Amino acid sequence: MAIQSLRVLCQVDLPSGVIRLWDGSGGPFVDDAGEIWRACVLTEDALNQIEMAINAEAFTLALVLSGIDEKTSNQIWQDYQSEAIKGSRFRILLQECDEFEQPAGNPDVKFTGRVDNLLFSDTANSSGIQSTVTVEVTNRFTLRTLANGSVLSDVDQKARAKVLNPSAPLDRFAERVNTLRDKTIRWPNW
Repeated sequence: MAIQSLRVLCQVDLPSGVIRLWDGSGGPFVDDAGEIWRACVLTEDALNQIEMAINAEAFTLALVLSGIDEKTSNQIWQDYQSEAIKGSRFRILLQECDEFEQPAGNPDVKFTGRVDNLLFSDTANSSGIQSTVTVEVTNRFTLRTLANGSVLSDVDQKARAKVLNPSAPLDRFAERVNTLRDKTIRWPNW
């Protein structure tokens, strides 16, 4: 079976339930596991940011999701109002599809982060209300910087990483940077 196309999938694990969105227009997309993914539109800028996040270049990912249906928008809004949305897991997956646009195998997780902030925008027109949600997602690389933009020292980073992620192994980022100076960088790194 030849792979014909890829679908970009976004999954948000909110306290009230999982929201599954796919980048494209049309009806719902049903994966091999029977999960329903609803259509939304990612902006061109969002796709560039996803590429940078997949390649570990960006530590804050701001995705603009437009064309979200009313039910999904209301679910996100309720979680946002209850202040329970911050820290929810956000994943970007790539799904290979065959020549009939049917899923071929399981999707590959390419980016995992945590929701840091949401921005809502609704516009009304003759066809109804169109919701746009900007999701700001951070990943583990956010640990390296402080709110004022300064970079943590190695000792401070190890202490902060231990507090924020106690089950993770010891943060050895600063020790490993020196070993990377003779490495070759490839682009893109899918």
